[in-house]
Amino acid sequence: MRLALPRLGFPVLIITSAIAVGLLAGVGGYTFIYAKGGSYLTNDPAACANCHSMTNEYRGWTVSSHRAVATCNDCHMPDAPLQKVVAKLSNGFWHSFAFTTGRYPEHIRIKPHNRDIAEKNCRRCHSEIVAHIDRAHSGTDELKCTGCHADVGHR
Repeated sequence: MRLALPRLGFPVLIITSAIAVGLLAGVGGYTFIYAKGGSYLTNDPAACANCHSMTNEYRGWTVSSHRAVATCNDCHMPDAPLQKVVAKLSNGFWHSFAFTTGRYPEHIRIKPHNRDIAEKNCRRCHSEIVAHIDRAHSGTDELKCTGCHADVGHR
């Protein structure tokens, strides 16, 4: 014996789909506006302080030596435009997900992938001095800028 399932008519499917899309767009739009999502598309370091977890990092940057020459994006985003967009989308999604679900630590920690991006940017901006340091320490494990300069940019 086969169980007969009710057939949804085409109009019911269209209406249900429209309601679902409308809810997603409405909640997503509200969240984007409430969280000042557009500010993250700029190069303004104040956008990074929209989240209370970044307040100390932002304050530290405002008194650091890097304030005059670099923004958050200069240090924490890849240099290549497409990679920068991918990193912003990925970081933005995971930051907002963690913050919304309450899984955002008060004392943030940089993830290994993002630490590698920052390391590459340090080496790119300070390439002359890094070349001399690397040459003097050849034959050892690769030196990491943040090994000695962990608080640069965020006093």
